[in-house]
Amino acid sequence: MSFGRAKPAQRKAQNTAPRRSARLITATVAPEIERNLNIYNSDAYWGEELRKFVAAHPAQGVGIDLVVRKGAVHRQIVELAHERKVDLIVMEAANPKVQDYLLGTTASHVVTHAECPVYVVRS
Repeated sequence: MSFGRAKPAQRKAQNTAPRRSARLITATVAPEIERNLNIYNSDAYWGEELRKFVAAHPAQGVGIDLVVRKGAVHRQIVELAHERKVDLIVMEAANPKVQDYLLGTTASHVVTHAECPVYVVRS
């Protein structure tokens, strides 16, 4: 997840969750090796960034679990969904240049390997 403005997938999940009486798991996947050597504690850094993002884009009346994972994004999403037994994954298609034709590689992997439905939001 890139931080800053609310992403369409986050908004879609926040709007869908109350209708399904669901909790949100908002996750970010950090690289295993930080490119920025000034980040000494990756879990703490990305956890704080995730907290700031959720605080800036609150979901009204919905419980939210924040999760920071490390590794390959496509694998971590599928593993997290399996571990938490999620009912639905909401994610964005990552490559807007080909959005009319193809899913990004991350979305494609998640759609193919997830044990639950995947809602891919195009921005």
